[in-house]
Amino acid sequence: MVGQMTPAVKSANGSGKRSCKVMVAAFGDAGHAFPAIGLARALHARGHDVLVETWERWREPVEELGIGFTAAEEYTTFPPRSEGEDGPTAADAAVALLPLMERERFDVVVSDILTLAPAFAAERAGLRRATLIPHIYPVQEPGLPFFAFGAMAPRTPVGRAMWRRALPMLIRGLEQGRDEMNESRAAVGLEPVERLHGGISEELAIVATFPQLEYPRAWPANVHVTGPFGFELPYPDIDLPEGDEPLVLVAASTAQDPDCRLVRVALDALADEPVRVLATTNGHFPPTPLPTPPANARVVDWLSYSQVLPAADLVICHGGHGTVARTLGAGVPLVCVPAVGDMAETGARVAWSGAGVMLPWRLLSARTLRLATRKALAEPSYAAQAAEIGDWAATHNGADRAGELVEQYVRAS
Repeated sequence: MVGQMTPAVKSANGSGKRSCKVMVAAFGDAGHAFPAIGLARALHARGHDVLVETWERWREPVEELGIGFTAAEEYTTFPPRSEGEDGPTAADAAVALLPLMERERFDVVVSDILTLAPAFAAERAGLRRATLIPHIYPVQEPGLPFFAFGAMAPRTPVGRAMWRRALPMLIRGLEQGRDEMNESRAAVGLEPVERLHGGISEELAIVATFPQLEYPRAWPANVHVTGPFGFELPYPDIDLPEGDEPLVLVAASTAQDPDCRLVRVALDALADEPVRVLATTNGHFPPTPLPTPPANARVVDWLSYSQVLPAADLVICHGGHGTVARTLGAGVPLVCVPAVGDMAETGARVAWSGAGVMLPWRLLSARTLRLATRKALAEPSYAAQAAEIGDWAATHNGADRAGELVEQYVRAS
């Protein structure tokens, strides 16, 4: 249970503007929780009264920032659970959150795009709602590839027409998702929605990615691409591999590839290449131990991107948006090997932007990864484009911009 929040105070920046009471909510995977914590930290720094709702595992780092915390229930997103299925649903979690919403009367609830319970509860309580999208904007634009297909934007009218003809297939799937979400809404006492992306706020949607990764499109007035933001757990510095050769960081996903296939293949692929390799399993401990690293490589369980990325010449990863955002923010090119889900979309956008290479998961082998790495290191345009994005990031604080948008939304409501 969370206690009463502190009274409103003047903004920490001395502006005298009224402090807002904000809940920032996300489910617990790092790729979603860390951007939410990053936004909460920015809002807290701007003088607002912030409560983070996410999984219990992140309580300590949130509270160390001086930010309020309440543990979220871990639930099945939707549809409502089948007969005999155990565990809470999004509707159950929303109903459980209602007393908190009614008591605290937040000025706005900012909910991660996949975290429906706080959004449902806020709507039921009559509170303002905003959506945090911690990756590429997923809403379909006619003539562009479907989200998560891993296809780059077509260059010809014929290609655009192909995607338009296939649109009914996508719409059927979106309609099914909407209907399942409406079942959850009904269980919370909410009216059904007709919109296909009803989980995204119609008032404010914050897209925490680089504009350089977004295809040109007609942007709705409520959608704002701020640049990425996140959060990093503190971790001691590690010893980098010695030498003057290019440093290649192999960064496994925190959520996918538990057997560390990408790390295994990379160690094999780069064993005889003129590079230094630093690989991190990012908390995975596969049942089959990793092989002894070759002489030019080192493997660690965890590391600080803040320490390593400034020294890296290339990052090989699965294409998780958090890792891609940190890498491009440091001006480093990538080789993306998407495993599942929206990783394929992020990998395609990296390739489209010119800041790296995408190697499909099904084609991953020591030979193909070796060739992709050689290409990414040998072609200077990849490093140049990544550096350009890094320069943009240095002058655009995504979290602060998102905090500003939340303030504007509250003031205008």
